[in-house]
Amino acid sequence: MPISEEIAGAILNNQNDAASHSDAEQQGFSTGDILWAVGVWSVILTLSPVIVFYMLMVA
Repeated sequence: MPISEEIAGAILNNQNDAASHSDAEQQGFSTGDILWAVGVWSVILTLSPVIVFYMLMVA
């Protein structure tokens, strides 16, 4: 059955292509990763004085 062997070979080739693309994408940080990290840290640093002030007032 050469047709099933061709299908199996195509599936394996697609998996190898997907693996090589994912390996290439994992090198370094993308712009989206950096923007996400900057956004998270800006929220943390902006809200930390508010949280500290609230804790001092309540305690």
